[in-house]
Amino acid sequence: MRVIDCHVHLYPGEVNRDPLGWATAHGEAEWAGLCTRRRRSGLMVQGFPSVDELLREMDDTDVERSVLLGWYWNRPETCERQNRFYAECVRAHPARLSAFATIQPRGAEPGDVVAEMRRARDEGLIGLGELSPHAQGYGVGDAALREALALAAEWRWPLNLHVTDPNSRMYPGRVETPLEDFEELARAWPRVDFVLAHWGGLLPLRNVADQALPNVFYDTAASPLVYDDSIWRRFLAAVPERRVLFGSDYPLNLYPKTDATTSMRRFIAEAKAAGVPPAVLRENAARLLRLP
Repeated sequence: MRVIDCHVHLYPGEVNRDPLGWATAHGEAEWAGLCTRRRRSGLMVQGFPSVDELLREMDDTDVERSVLLGWYWNRPETCERQNRFYAECVRAHPARLSAFATIQPRGAEPGDVVAEMRRARDEGLIGLGELSPHAQGYGVGDAALREALALAAEWRWPLNLHVTDPNSRMYPGRVETPLEDFEELARAWPRVDFVLAHWGGLLPLRNVADQALPNVFYDTAASPLVYDDSIWRRFLAAVPERRVLFGSDYPLNLYPKTDATTSMRRFIAEAKAAGVPPAVLRENAARLLRLP
């Protein structure tokens, strides 16, 4: 059963070599709070693999394609650097990697976000996100975000948004993301396909009306850190399978109590053991992203 992992993060070599030092020098303290901390065991929360290491992981776990997502950076310069890095990755491995662009609308001058999106599209990127208005400091009605959404609608670019379950535990870097904001966006922009990360904070299980929004999808990123494996059955019993996309959040370590390093293998095995249909593991992402 082939797999498309639609929620993967990678960083340029200068970030991987000294993540905390790089974050301090570039004003990205929020990212550092989430990505460079260690668990009580002393293990890193996540790894910092190279592109080649990601490709080897994909080969070992039968992942045919990974979709590289940007981060919800504080500074627009960081967004631009990540977008250029992802363009390099996609050019080098077009049959294995796709990528989304990231932006920082807060404080942007008119046209700035659109210009960066156009550059990213010219370089082969195919979507927008992972964004988090709540972490990046702008509202869902922000003017620059509206510019970005209008262009996403025109291009049929999906938009991946970070969502925090309001009932999830506290952890360093956690940010509240009111679920009603995502409903507002989906209703205001019906021609944009929204992918709500991390099972959408269980939004459709809390609000049945959301199940009628045809432009909202959900990815499964980081699931074992928040939910037990019954989530597959519970969610797919309530939400049409065509609206669920497999995503791992690689290189986050999803099983820190048992695994010393990050891997896609165990999470894919969990999904298959739960009887997840091929549509979730591959076909939905291929259709949404217009992949072969």
